[in-house]
Amino acid sequence: MARQHGEAGTGRPAYGTVPAGPPADPAAAGIGLLTLVERTLGTGTAVYVPGDGWIRLTLPLDDGGPAPVTVDVVADTRRTPRGIAYLLPGGGLNFGSCFFTPSDLNLVHRMRREGLLVVGVTPREDAATAQDIGPDWGLAAHRRDLASVVEALDGAFGLPYQYVGHSAGALLALDAASHDDSPRLTRVVALDTTGPYSGDLAVRAAQTRTAYEARIERGSYATDPGLAAVLARAVTDPAGSSEVPWPPDPELRFTHAGLAHFVLVRTSLLPGPANWIYTQGHAAGSYSFGATPAADRFALAHTTLATWHAATAALGSGLIPDALLRDLAAVWAGEGKTYAIDWERISAEVVWINSELGRGDHSRGARLIRVGEGPQPRRVRFAVVPGYGHGDPLWSRTAAADVWSLF
Repeated sequence: MARQHGEAGTGRPAYGTVPAGPPADPAAAGIGLLTLVERTLGTGTAVYVPGDGWIRLTLPLDDGGPAPVTVDVVADTRRTPRGIAYLLPGGGLNFGSCFFTPSDLNLVHRMRREGLLVVGVTPREDAATAQDIGPDWGLAAHRRDLASVVEALDGAFGLPYQYVGHSAGALLALDAASHDDSPRLTRVVALDTTGPYSGDLAVRAAQTRTAYEARIERGSYATDPGLAAVLARAVTDPAGSSEVPWPPDPELRFTHAGLAHFVLVRTSLLPGPANWIYTQGHAAGSYSFGATPAADRFALAHTTLATWHAATAALGSGLIPDALLRDLAAVWAGEGKTYAIDWERISAEVVWINSELGRGDHSRGARLIRVGEGPQPRRVRFAVVPGYGHGDPLWSRTAAADVWSLF
């Protein structure tokens, strides 16, 4: 049965009548592709947003759970896609915050223009409350949710596809690839993530895993990094006094703007079980203390504070399941008990790009993928982008030239 978009009360754009099956000429109307996606994935309240040469579908997948996985699909309205890119956001982020920021220059549009149907899979915790999140929301649960989406869309489209992830999403991409033997999986792009450490760092990772195990045993199932609130205050009241002690004189307090920049640039110095994993920080930049908090001097090198604020303002809950953090730390530790990725089972091409000041030059995961090469060498490329922080590969105004060109 044909569906009429733009009908009164639907809130959808008027793109005309869409055939019940796959459109004969999807290049003429990207809405046909998105209608097929909506019908394939089943229930949920779909929202369509048109753009200049593209259209976006946002579809929460109602499976009866306490919070839905949300799928975002961005289709080009001028051409038929040659493949699919599944975009997997980092911990606490969602598709819009991670990949659709800035709105005019982002990785989604880059991949769309390259002829790909972009499918963002936002994990359940983005739509959850702390009470919704349970002790079983670990990496395996995230992988199963992703696999259900991929399996459904693969059956509908049969196109080559790739996994593209950032941070925790990059480890999810690699884990998914180790369980995915489809010949249509062609590539994994891992942005600023960490495979197993060795030596003292592996010991520290095991301690981090133990810390999150203890939190779960105490009945704590979610962590809120709080970055969104810090950045919002930095934008709305930059000179105001925060509640955080100023290191040169703990009797004084950071300004809101100072705190935001310190948190972004000096993340590795912050308390918390997992901040040590950053070589320096979420963002590249500088920070020097003055005679008073108001006299501090700071700057971001690649990504503006406005972009950081836009990204975090697009968050849902911002929560990260402690079970996910536990499993990530177990992968970092490389101990193979709590959770492990079977690196040798990854047969797709892997492009692994880290940032120097984010996760740094830790390539053991990429080397482990090569161990099981066999007679045909696998294509595994590992690179480190100099001068970039953890979020800069996504949001820097020069990321297209500095990072995305390496794909």
